[in-house]
Amino acid sequence: MLPTDILLRCTHITRRWGGLVALNGVSLTLQRGTVHAVIGTNGAGKSTLINILSGELAPSSGEVELLGQRVTHWPQPKRAQAGLGRSYQRNTIFPSFTVLENCRLAAQAHTQKPWYWWEDAQKCERSTHAAREAALRAGLEQLLERPAGLLSHGQKRQLEIAMCLATHPQVLLLDEPLAGMGAEETERMLALLTELKKNHAILLVEHDMDAVFRISDCITVMVNGAVIASGSPEFVRNSHEVRQAYLGEH
Repeated sequence: MLPTDILLRCTHITRRWGGLVALNGVSLTLQRGTVHAVIGTNGAGKSTLINILSGELAPSSGEVELLGQRVTHWPQPKRAQAGLGRSYQRNTIFPSFTVLENCRLAAQAHTQKPWYWWEDAQKCERSTHAAREAALRAGLEQLLERPAGLLSHGQKRQLEIAMCLATHPQVLLLDEPLAGMGAEETERMLALLTELKKNHAILLVEHDMDAVFRISDCITVMVNGAVIASGSPEFVRNSHEVRQAYLGEH
């Protein structure tokens, strides 16, 4: 693994709320060209981890590096500017805006120019080009003028990823992108993630175990805020500790 391939790294991340330890010494590395899944039961610490990596929550201790820079104390907007994008468990789109307008808003937020406050957003060629390109990559090129609220559930999840792509990220943090999807929508999303991983590092938090084992290059398993196993899908599948703690086997 070349050092330049490592796009995001966290080391010994701990997060406490009073006497509650939500994360306990979690370390992981995201490499370009890979999907790294984080799995665990509810309360395992997955959401806390992704919130810390994205800059929405500060760790009690530990370090976060993004593209070789120490960003532990950087806020979310600064990390986004540096190349990190994330999606959420719940839709964060603007339902009354079109697909193109949603993507353009994301692009404009990434390249804010407050001194151009008089400029018509629709005439900003840079953000419009970024929006169209992101929608194309997410498979929404035929739906640019459709109001986002009229999209199917799966298409809305695609739009969220398109909005991430409009900010030109190198790292994608995806929080349950397959939640609520049917089989056909899941297949489309997995195909999209497979295509995106070629040029990105992807952290995937997901409960669909079939999908996780199909698409992941590395899987980290968390229980009660701590990592109990991390490695290839085959390694995790064959881990007695994982089967005991997560899959319910004895």
